[in-house]
Order: sequence, then C-alpha cells, then structure tokens
Amino acid sequence: MLLQLTVQNFAIVKSLDIDWQSGMTTITGETGAGKSIAIDALGLCLGQRATTNVVRTGAKKTDLAATFDLTTIPNAKHWLENNDLDDGNECILRRVVSAEGRSKAYINGSQVPLAQLKEIGQQLISIHGQHDHQLITKASEQLRMLDEFASHHEHLDAVKFYYKQYRQQKSELEALIKSQQEREARQQLIEYQVNELDEFAIQADEFETLEADYKRYSHSQQILSDTLQSLHWMSQDEHANALDLLRKSHDSLSSLADYDQELSNIADIINESLVQLEEANNDLRHYHDKLELDPETFSLLEERYSTAIQLAKKHQVAPEKLHECHAELAAELAAISTDKTRLESLHLDIAHTKQHYLDAAETLSSSRATAAKKLSEAITDSIRELNMEHGVFEVSISKQSTDSLNASGIDDVCFNVSINPGQAPDAMHKVASGGELSRISLAMQVILSDKVITPTLIFDEVDVGISGPTATMVGNKLKQLGVNTQVICVTHLPQVASKGHQQLFVAKLTDGEQTETTVTELSEASRVQEIARLLAGNTITDSSLQNAEELLAS
Repeated sequence: MLLQLTVQNFAIVKSLDIDWQSGMTTITGETGAGKSIAIDALGLCLGQRATTNVVRTGAKKTDLAATFDLTTIPNAKHWLENNDLDDGNECILRRVVSAEGRSKAYINGSQVPLAQLKEIGQQLISIHGQHDHQLITKASEQLRMLDEFASHHEHLDAVKFYYKQYRQQKSELEALIKSQQEREARQQLIEYQVNELDEFAIQADEFETLEADYKRYSHSQQILSDTLQSLHWMSQDEHANALDLLRKSHDSLSSLADYDQELSNIADIINESLVQLEEANNDLRHYHDKLELDPETFSLLEERYSTAIQLAKKHQVAPEKLHECHAELAAELAAISTDKTRLESLHLDIAHTKQHYLDAAETLSSSRATAAKKLSEAITDSIRELNMEHGVFEVSISKQSTDSLNASGIDDVCFNVSINPGQAPDAMHKVASGGELSRISLAMQVILSDKVITPTLIFDEVDVGISGPTATMVGNKLKQLGVNTQVICVTHLPQVASKGHQQLFVAKLTDGEQTETTVTELSEASRVQEIARLLAGNTITDSSLQNAEELLAS
C-alpha cells in the first residue's frame, strides 16, 4: 500500500508531505484548488509522461517520491529482486524533472529507465479517472473483467498455450509453402550435383595425395634420368666418381697424419662424409630401382586429378575442400527432403493443435458461462443498491467462428443492462447514462476487489453526475471496497467524503503574486466543518453542521 508521498516544486505546490492510511482516504477542497494534485504527482512517480510546466515557476526542478509497503505485494517484491532493486519490504519510487524538461527516474535510490518505473508502478497502484468507467463499454475490457471474476487462470493459460503453438505451426507452414517452388528447383539441382559427387566419391584428404602422385608421375622421366646421372657421378663412373675420390683423399690424408696430427682430424671429417655419401648412394639406388613408368596407372591418376580440379571449379571451392562441399550438399539435400516430409506432417499437426485449442476453449467457455451467471446476479444486486432499483445486469456470451482463432478463446462477451421496467437488456453504451455507467463500474470494482492485484486503487472524481441518496450508496460501496484494498478518492460529494477513514483537504493560497496549494489531514472537528461546507457551500449553518455530524456518525 501507499505509505507516503513527498512533493517538491510541482505545479503550484511548493512542498507537500502526505502520510497515507489503509482503508479509504477521501480528498476534498474548493473548486479549482487542485484536488487532483496529489494524484497527478503520483502519476509522475509511476512513470507518466512529464512536461516542463510541471515544474513550479521559478524552481529549477520538480522532485517527487512515493513510498510503498510491499508486505502484501509479493509480485512487486519478486520483480524488484529479479531486477536487483530490492531493499526490504519498502519501495521508494522517485521522479526528478528539470525546468528544461529532462527527467530522471529512481527505484530505491538506483537510477532506472522510465520503462521500469512504469512496470513496477502497474503492480502498486491503479488510477481510475472521471471517464475511465467508459472502458467497461469495450468488449475487450468486459471479457477481461469476466475472466478476472472467474479466476480460471489455468483454462486461460491452456487456451493461450495452444493458440501460440497453432500460430507457430501456421507460420511454419506458410513459410514452407512459400518456398516450396524454390525448394523443389533447388532440390533438382542438388540431386544432380550430389549424384555426380557420389559417383566421383572423393575421400577426405585424398586430393593432397592425388596432387603429390600426379606431380611425381608427370615428372617421372626427368626423375629417372636425373637420379641415374646422380648415381653415375657418385659411384658408377669408372674413371672418376665422388666415392672413389673421397676414399683416395681420406687414405692420403690418413697416411700423412704421422707427420701432422691436424691432418688426422681432417681425415676423420672426410670419413664421416664418406659414410653419409655411401648411405645417400644406397638410398638413391633403391629409389631408382623401384621407379615405375606405368602409362596406364598415370593415365588413370591424371584423369582423377583433372576431374577433381574441374569439379572444384564447378562448385567454386578449393580442390582440398571438395569432400567437405560434397558433405554439405548431401546435408542440404537431406534437409530439403525433411522439409518435404515436414510439410506433409504439418497439416496433421495443425489439425491436432487446433482440436486441442478448441477443447481448451470449450472448457474455458463453460467456465465463463458459469461465472457470467454469478456475475450478472451480483452486479444486478449491487446496482440496485446504488439507486437503480429496476436495474438488471446481464453478461451475454456468444460463440465466435472457429475459422480464425485468438488467444482469448472462442467467446464474444457483452455486458447488457436494463435500467427501466419492461426494457429488454441491451449493450450498456446504448442504454446507460454517464452516471449510471459510473455506478455500474463502481459496483464491478467492489465485486472484483478481492481479485485486484494492485493493493491501492485511486478514484479521481468518479462520482461526477451523482447526487442525493445515490451518493450515499456510492460512498458505502467505496468504503466497502476499502475493506480489502487501499482506496483514495477525490470527491466533491459530502456523502462520499464522510465515508473515508482519513480525509485530506486541499486549499489554494495566494498573496497576489504567488499561488500555492496545500494538503492538510483533517481532524474530526475539521472534518465536520468541511463536510458542512460541501453540504451548504460557503455559508455554513447550524443545520449543515448537524447534518455533517450525522453523516460522519453514520
């Protein structure tokens, strides 16, 4: 519930500090005094749009803060915890607006985007203005109120679940159908490409081996000739070869080692070189002996190597990536085939989901019908207590076409009312006046009060157009509503003002140069004076004072 509102330099308010009580609080004051000033300030704290004229003339900024007790509001506390803004069982919303129009929002001292202020505000306060009762003439609001009265959340959730699933499946079907022609053309191309690559059947890393073999075979004649020449130079030339020359050099230097020890070291190095050369000569001879110049093998190798390069160019990939390209095309072909299969099964899935939706919607519709009967009787009784003694309220439910589904089910709900005897119930906007709509709206608020999620309800002159005995009944209803929720009501009716557990008085003061609005909590004696003023106007008589005392006592 709302605990405190602090206002600094807002419009014609210099400074306000209001402590709010549970139950029903009424706000009264002279015409033009600014009775809705606190409501407007709260609206800004809850994230409403700010303009530069909210800043008091001559001030640099407007500073507003509202403090709430979260003890009975677990949803709001949970939201604060999820957003790392929790600070115990109290929540402070603050709004600062500069004279230049810049605005800052705070939750529990942390600066936040305005959207977050609005989000938490919706869970704390619900504000009903003078014309908000007109909302109940809208079909969507009537459906919402019936569902709120019925409290069949599980049925609503089931309908929403199957509706969402149905929409997803329909969207998928539309996308598949839209791309079907393109997909079929793509499938024909990929089938040809995959078959071609299947036939070639290149393996992973095969091209690297192919390329190496191709280079060797294509230069085999030169390799054969050059290796033979190298063997000749190293060991096979009868007149002079490298091995014989190295041996002679080694033997000669070794024989001279007796005369100079340094030559022995050189002879050892030559001997090591001789060992390595002999080893290389043996390896080269073995390599030369196993060389094959099979034209048929080379022809097959050349053909496969050439085909690999051609296919790579065709698919615009490097030859080394041809195997990977083959796998990707095969996977795409499989996916297209899966899409085709999915297209065939999706029609069946949609039919099944629609049937589940209709079953859930029928269950919801049956629950609505039961609740509609109870709500009709309850509101009929309530509006008759509000001086509409012949009033009849009726919740009418009709079935929609199942050709197009929606998230709220298959029902059209209409609130019908009859005001006068012999008059058949008809849509409220056709039958009820503004004052009658206001009373019907109030009756609904009272009946739905135990379903209200927000713990504070604010009514800004919702009793406009009501007077006499009806005003007393409206006051009683508002007080009844205050049993379960905190009710704040701006009113000009003494019958309503007297029902409050707390009464605030709004006054406008001026010294001829500046104007200031003040809000004062009235004592019991002051309340008598204010109720008398509301009854009699500026001239308060003993009779009006007596009537005021009677109203307060009642």
